[in-house]
Amino acid sequence: MIASFKNRTIVFLAILTTLTLSSVSSISAQEAKTVNASKTERIFEMRTYYAEPGKMDALHARFRDHTCKLFEKHGITIIGFWKPTDKTKAEDMMVYILAYPSKEAADASWKGFRADPVWNSARDASEKNGKLVKKVESVFLNPTDYSPIK
Repeated sequence: MIASFKNRTIVFLAILTTLTLSSVSSISAQEAKTVNASKTERIFEMRTYYAEPGKMDALHARFRDHTCKLFEKHGITIIGFWKPTDKTKAEDMMVYILAYPSKEAADASWKGFRADPVWNSARDASEKNGKLVKKVESVFLNPTDYSPIK
């Protein structure tokens, strides 16, 4: 359990470092303050998916071909997707971060997404040979006052 938490923490810190470095390199500090000032209420969700054995390629395909478009349709902002650098872990784990205007907006977006017949059809079709996801972990996050991304 502790090793799993450490692994998730390391992945999360790597993701935040990448986001920070890309944000800092592409905009000035003053521009970052201006952008972040208008988004102080935004929240983030870090989701970690553990795929059933042999199903990670199918899970990536489902996100690539269906899920990402449906997230946009339901007002869910995609920050990014990552896979572990360790090839063995990458075969069963995927991490992604989403953003929403508020927790209430997140709840409404997920409710609409889960009820969407297009999503249900895509999920059912992708799982005709068995479930793709073994476990999902979700953590909602608020940016710190010193975070360059808000």
